[in-house]
Amino acid sequence: MIRAVAIGAFVITIMGAAARLPSRAVQEAPEAGVPRSLADERAQRVRDLRYTLHFAIPADARTPINADVTVRFTLADARRPLALDFAANGPVRGESQGRSIDIVAASEHLLIKSADLREGANEIKIWFTAGDAALNRNPDFMYTLFVPARARLAFPCFDQPDLKAEYTLSIDIPSAWEALANAPEAARTRNGDSTTIRFAETDPLPTYLFAFAAGRFQIETAQRNGRRFRMFHRETDAAKVARNRDTIFDLHAAALAWLERYTGVNYPFGKFDFLLVPSFQFGGMEHAGAIFYNASGLLLDESATQNQKLGRASVIAHETAHMWFGDLVTMRWFNDVWMKEVFANFMAAKIVNPAFPAINHDLRFLLTYYPAAYDVDRTAGTNAIRQPLENLRDAGTLYGAIIYQKAPVVMRQLEMILGADGFRDGLREYLTAHAFGNATWPDLIRVLDARTPDDLAAWSHAWVEERGRPQIATDLETESGRIAHLSFLQKDPIPARGLVWAQRLDVALGYDEAVRHIPISLNTGRVEVTSARGLPAPRYVLPTGGGIAYGAFEIDHNTRDYLLHHLGDIPDALTRGSAVVTLWEDMLDGRAKPVAVVEQLMASVPGERDELNLQRMLGYIEQGFWRFVSTTDRDALTPLLERVLREGLDAATTSTTKAAWFAALRNTARTPATLRWLENVWRKTETVPGLTLAEPDYIQLAEELAVRAVPGWDTILAEQFSRIENPDRRARFAFVRPALSAEAKIRDEFFGSLGDVANRRREPWVLEAVAYLHHPLRAEASLHYIGPSLRMLEEIQRTGDIFFPKRWMDATLSGHSSASAARMVKTYLAELPPEYPDRLRRIILSSADDLLRASR
Repeated sequence: MIRAVAIGAFVITIMGAAARLPSRAVQEAPEAGVPRSLADERAQRVRDLRYTLHFAIPADARTPINADVTVRFTLADARRPLALDFAANGPVRGESQGRSIDIVAASEHLLIKSADLREGANEIKIWFTAGDAALNRNPDFMYTLFVPARARLAFPCFDQPDLKAEYTLSIDIPSAWEALANAPEAARTRNGDSTTIRFAETDPLPTYLFAFAAGRFQIETAQRNGRRFRMFHRETDAAKVARNRDTIFDLHAAALAWLERYTGVNYPFGKFDFLLVPSFQFGGMEHAGAIFYNASGLLLDESATQNQKLGRASVIAHETAHMWFGDLVTMRWFNDVWMKEVFANFMAAKIVNPAFPAINHDLRFLLTYYPAAYDVDRTAGTNAIRQPLENLRDAGTLYGAIIYQKAPVVMRQLEMILGADGFRDGLREYLTAHAFGNATWPDLIRVLDARTPDDLAAWSHAWVEERGRPQIATDLETESGRIAHLSFLQKDPIPARGLVWAQRLDVALGYDEAVRHIPISLNTGRVEVTSARGLPAPRYVLPTGGGIAYGAFEIDHNTRDYLLHHLGDIPDALTRGSAVVTLWEDMLDGRAKPVAVVEQLMASVPGERDELNLQRMLGYIEQGFWRFVSTTDRDALTPLLERVLREGLDAATTSTTKAAWFAALRNTARTPATLRWLENVWRKTETVPGLTLAEPDYIQLAEELAVRAVPGWDTILAEQFSRIENPDRRARFAFVRPALSAEAKIRDEFFGSLGDVANRRREPWVLEAVAYLHHPLRAEASLHYIGPSLRMLEEIQRTGDIFFPKRWMDATLSGHSSASAARMVKTYLAELPPEYPDRLRRIILSSADDLLRASR
């Protein structure tokens, strides 16, 4: 039974752990969340952990889920109480060693008194009502999502990554449903309208990787290399499933085979299932033996671009790599969560290459990681890759572009230091030494440091432990048409710190129809390129030319002038892609005018033959058009831009490039003639030759027409709703629809509804709707949403999944560029109390960076 008490009414003693805690005992109840002090104390006391869980899942998502858990463990010290993590509400009944006990609820924990514990083997059984917050219950299906420390929202547990456990799960589900979990199904019993499924015991897993799902799923099965794969999904378009299924299975099999060869470790988790979730919060989640994916990322439409196909291959490789990096070897604490993500991304880049032999993979690495990393690292809200963390309730704030996009760039530098073979062999040693256990970044650095004379500790301090990026300026002097002097100057944007980021550069010297590359090591504040002396004076100098260098680059005047007039003349795709990114960053730093950059991109895209560069350039055109050029310049550019995009669409020779041109045109269209043509495409009275549109394409077309308030916008939305056959897409469209309304009252009512956490549960739906509320065409009308959205951020961080706070702010500010919007954000930040969470302050600064630059 449960006895409600104040936090201080039950005393738990937390002893020192691994020299992290005070030597004397601290008499206090655990604070809310999962504080590191509590986690360290439990990691010393608890071992041999096993959970036996049962959940009775009803068909109606509004009906509570009754559940029970038996926790078995060996306890080193029974003289002190023991806290389990459980943040859900409702009655709790418990037994210890088979006898009834009182369980004390205190500050998101269940406290077991020392009198109810014993040294050695313990068995605690608890009956409870499962919390819904991490169970993602929908009509006809549900799925768990416990990362980073949300298992405690569903069931009592030790919700920390270094207490790995073996799980035995059973669930009651409606008989029309299917289910999957980490382990294989062991038994199934049907009782009328209900079926009980028992799964085998798992391998050792942390709570964040324990998972199950149940619902009206279809199952596709395939054999590859002697292994059985199963794909669970809810897609109603049979042709779409048939068109994608073999590629999806092939990509998984290829990723598994590559990882087994590279790591020297066979796939550790036996069976291999995956679930395609409609509107999943993430691209994927690496539950061992039961990966969850966003369905739209794997089941591609015929109009998919090359980037979408590459993205699918990458997310599959990423989640499969996690089976080794994160699942087999898990970080000890979430301050090292970046380790599992960087290796998953870094390995994914290697895995995908053979499947796309025609792709320039150095260019793809550059365009995948550098711009997204810069989007945060250039801002006042940036953070180090490895960050301190005192409570797992804040672990979600560690996630973002710095660990997903900057860290792979850093890891490539590390591989260059060690060499490919030394790097691989070090990882093999690390995986073998810590298999089914936990490890830290220093553990890995010790392994790798023994394989190189370089000082990896100093290298790690600059790149991993500190925030920001170096500022690197080009110093070029020419004399009589020859290079007299070329050097690069590096400085720390935080002068008092004085960091030096040691890295390799591949400098490109541009000549008419030729590029000369000079490799250099930039490991001091100033490096002179002596090998360049006497060479002919180049048209441009790009320290980023080889796609390797990372930083804020101040290019020389002649290079800037060349890029603003001859960007498309650069002959090779990698150097051209590097130039595109460098010019964009130069514009953001205020040295190139936005309208000049957008005009040069518009002049260059018709001749661009590399689809990766084309996608990046079109994306920058959209961003610059809506956000950085003035209203006057935008109006002047619109007819020319639409003509360039329409001609590009007509001239494109592949369906993937046509899809890229069409998306850019749809997203920037403003003139009545183009909008009429798009409406005719939506009505299917006109077609786009060479491009087949699917249901999601027509949905997005209807939404873009409605947000522009074309005549009959409401009829278009009503008709589109009636057209949608897939029930999950239909439900999402119904949710987003009020945000598209031309009537301010309806939009205001919708925004007000988001104050209720229940209306924010389906986070991708919310983000799509919020982005439409703040569309650039409605920026002035949506200014009054900015203040409330900022004030909601703390609650969103407490109640949402890991990416939601940053994406919420991105969606809120994405359409704004005015001084009024910037002033609102700056005023809010200035008035925040000192105790406001620093990580949330950084999220606001990061999301607002483009707005603040554009408003200036």
